[in-house]
Amino acid sequence: MARQMTPADLLLGRKTYDIFASYWPKHAEGWPGINDVAKYVVSRSRKNAAWNNSTVLRSVADIRALKRSKGGDLKVWGSGGLVQTLLKHGLADELWLNIFPLTLGKGKRLFAGGAIPAAFTMTKSTVTAGGIIAVRYARTGTVKTGTVGEA
Repeated sequence: MARQMTPADLLLGRKTYDIFASYWPKHAEGWPGINDVAKYVVSRSRKNAAWNNSTVLRSVADIRALKRSKGGDLKVWGSGGLVQTLLKHGLADELWLNIFPLTLGKGKRLFAGGAIPAAFTMTKSTVTAGGIIAVRYARTGTVKTGTVGEA
């Protein structure tokens, strides 16, 4: 988790941005550097973004332009709808997933209902003593079908 919270520019959906912007400015000791990094909120309805170093992006074209710029790495926290959009348009280079050993019933599903096929290769994984699986995947291109057990 500490590795995931290292300073990097953030790309957030509107709802996640609103949650973060209401909490982190007053609790920055829990995430050093959070108020200083660039924050990009993807929203068609938001007019401005008042949290320090925040910019509103309106479209996939804006995200593409941001990725082509000379900025640092972009990390997405939460923002399931935004992640689906990034996957759909080939804009997600890595997935960092934390899998917790519990079920909560109904809720948002990251890969449900029209998830876009994409191939990823595991680059790192860790299992905590409490059973949390932290796994990192890098995008490797198109999906190749085969049988179970093939690389």
